[in-house]
Amino acid sequence: MSVLVTILVHGDTDKFRDIMARDPDRFRTIADDARSRGAIHHRFGVGDGYILAVDEWETAEAFQAFFQTNADIPKLMEEAGARSEPQITLAEAVESPDQF
Repeated sequence: MSVLVTILVHGDTDKFRDIMARDPDRFRTIADDARSRGAIHHRFGVGDGYILAVDEWETAEAFQAFFQTNADIPKLMEEAGARSEPQITLAEAVESPDQF
């Protein structure tokens, strides 16, 4: 049974977009590490003053181990203009008739 994870961070969305454009390989390296540790899906969204990550992981424990030990994530968050601690939500992924 997989889990859905949302991570919301208030920050400078222009800085975030800029660092994605300037250093895409850094994001790919983090993604490769995540996939090797149980990540199934990952997507970023940008809103008015916040960045949202939406992931699916094999287990909550796999996500937590990754997020707590990947040394590049805090550095990247700081460089990308994060202004708050991440607000993390975990939920059991369930099958639904309207799923696509």
